[in-house]
Amino acid sequence: MPIDIYDDNLFRKDFPFFESENGEYVYFNSAATALKPRCVIDAVCDYYSNYSANVDRGVDSLGYKVTKMYNAAREKTADFIGAHDSDTVIFTKGATAALNMVAHSFGEIAVKSGDEIVTSMAEHHSNFLPWQQLAAKKGAKLIFAPTDTLGRVTVQALESVMSEKTKIVALNHISNVYGAKNDIKALAATAHKYGAYFVCDGAQGITHEPAEVEKNDIDFYAFSGHKIMGPTGIGVLYGKRELLEQMPPAEFGGEMVYIVDYESADGTQFKDLPERHEAGTPPIGQVIGMGAAIDYISSIGYDTIQRRVAFLKDYMINELEKKCPNIEIYNKEQNDSGIVTFNVKGVHSHDAASVFDNDKIIIRAGHHCSQTSHALMCVPTSLRASLYIYNTKPEIDRFVDAAKKAEGFLDVLFS
Repeated sequence: MPIDIYDDNLFRKDFPFFESENGEYVYFNSAATALKPRCVIDAVCDYYSNYSANVDRGVDSLGYKVTKMYNAAREKTADFIGAHDSDTVIFTKGATAALNMVAHSFGEIAVKSGDEIVTSMAEHHSNFLPWQQLAAKKGAKLIFAPTDTLGRVTVQALESVMSEKTKIVALNHISNVYGAKNDIKALAATAHKYGAYFVCDGAQGITHEPAEVEKNDIDFYAFSGHKIMGPTGIGVLYGKRELLEQMPPAEFGGEMVYIVDYESADGTQFKDLPERHEAGTPPIGQVIGMGAAIDYISSIGYDTIQRRVAFLKDYMINELEKKCPNIEIYNKEQNDSGIVTFNVKGVHSHDAASVFDNDKIIIRAGHHCSQTSHALMCVPTSLRASLYIYNTKPEIDRFVDAAKKAEGFLDVLFS
């Protein structure tokens, strides 16, 4: 039976949040972190309630069972992102940690003085600051690729800043402010044409479309579990095998080493992938929970997710434009995500956000960890509503009513 994407109750029943004491809230902040379905919560609780053992340590049968669950989640993650080799999936504490790992470990051997690193002004701080710091440390030059009005980098724009000095190109899959997607396959091909490596921040992209890291020929791809409805504290760094093998470990400790030579660092031998990049006890419960989130997304399918989110986003924009003349929307032309970025004319974003909060509507206010994106938009801050599959038309109606109140904020303040 075809899925009815217009059914507001289709996915909502899967999320305990809506039956909780806070269920009266309208949650329009999924780009910051998504709500968790029951299956994810159950998977995490099952691990802590019934197992709570460590992985790859000792020969006990309980630990063996947990190790199988952990390894199965890794294989599931690899399949989810389109990687045939599960050893190329490195578990981290989040997308930020994954991008920092690439910058500070792989960047250490890939970039030298006089080289160039290309990024854009439409990046999250996590895909800007690590490269800025690496460039400063190595004496390299950080270059910004031009962007269009939706923060996208075209092949032509990237070509305009590439040279034989370019060693790394670091761009997002989908912008967390504009919500528009880059053609990462074409951008990766352009980077490779100049002999550069392509690093992709997939934190927003993977919530809306497949990563397909091998088909898109991505060198490194990073994302967080909590944005795909999994637990917090878990992220993924995918890297091509040959690059991960070259990359020095970022951390050192238990279970990432074969032989410890107490007389010389040269004699210490680290394990093969993926363990060499996962020092210490991993976030086992979070990995298992992320595996459940991947199962949930796979059961729905990206096509359904895209159509449901597009339906909600289009309805929100149409209602705002029809009923709220003093709302300025910065990205209404994008069709790639549920992100709607806007301001109330004449009202600071934090003041406007307080109006929404009074009506129990959760949105994001500020620069959304991307001051550079706001420099592109020529505004200091903005409001961001981010929709996902569990949101509804009645919630959007409540949001629009609150937007009307926000438009009158100054009238109320000075009346």
